[in-house]
Amino acid sequence: MAATPDGLVEEAFAELARRWMPIFDHYAEYGGDIGFELHPCEDLFDAATWKTFLDRENGHKSAMINYDPSHFLLQQMDYLAFSDLYHDRIKAFHVKDAEFNPDGRQGGVLSLPEQDRSSWAVLEWECCIKPAEQGAAEGAPFIAKHLIESPRHAFDDFVGSERDNAQLKRMLGL
Repeated sequence: MAATPDGLVEEAFAELARRWMPIFDHYAEYGGDIGFELHPCEDLFDAATWKTFLDRENGHKSAMINYDPSHFLLQQMDYLAFSDLYHDRIKAFHVKDAEFNPDGRQGGVLSLPEQDRSSWAVLEWECCIKPAEQGAAEGAPFIAKHLIESPRHAFDDFVGSERDNAQLKRMLGL
């Protein structure tokens, strides 16, 4: 494999910026976004390429992500850390099976509500046996059943409230 010529990567991202900026501007004019699905073997495939692209686009507000954690697993990347870094750019996410190796810092899909997620849950149907209509009929209820709503209040909101001695005595049975 030949070495990458000096400046090739930088020029490639500059060209992506030249091509995408007018499209982003047009979408922004109408309040729209474009969700990139970061994918192995594409121009944008991981956090490094996404950040480089965003930097070239000056963080354009219409540049968003259609998040598919299975792509990160294929590349042996920490898809949870990516979600923590770029949660404000994730406008949709794929709902599908993916291996999860918990690490003590957070709990996978349970961290999405912690990020106040208000994006689309997308069913990606890649089955060659069942028709897409059957997949939608089966998948939509499955997704709806497993979505986690963000709570309106933290379970321990009372901790920061005013001290109520009478209430404390009642709680202690005094």
